[in-house]
Amino acid sequence: MQTDIDPRSLIGRKAFDRQGAKIGTVDEVYLDDATGVPEWAAVRTGLFTRDAFVPLEPSEFVDGALVVPFERALIKDAPDFGVGRHLSPEQELQLYRHYGLDSSPSPSPSPSPGPGPDRDFGRLAGHEE
Repeated sequence: MQTDIDPRSLIGRKAFDRQGAKIGTVDEVYLDDATGVPEWAAVRTGLFTRDAFVPLEPSEFVDGALVVPFERALIKDAPDFGVGRHLSPEQELQLYRHYGLDSSPSPSPSPSPGPGPDRDFGRLAGHEE
């Protein structure tokens, strides 16, 4: 995703899947707690006014619309956490897994003890202990 885009400018924009099918309209944008970088968008699908969470990376902002590089069916089947609330680390991990994305962008220099997914999220969000 282009990092110079103001996340507020995405709200109200149309969102399309990788084949150009309309998914819906961007309802909210969620920022990473540690970096403030836009990370997820909630797209109102129109299906029972449900919002589907989509990753902003590797999505693109093209001609005033958000283009999400996944199939419409996968997007509409994304876990529903409701909008207007903070996404927990566990919810974010569920979304990363749903889209088949790696939740840890930089490889760990050495294996970490304990449960991997929670520690990977901590590195991603910058909450190292």
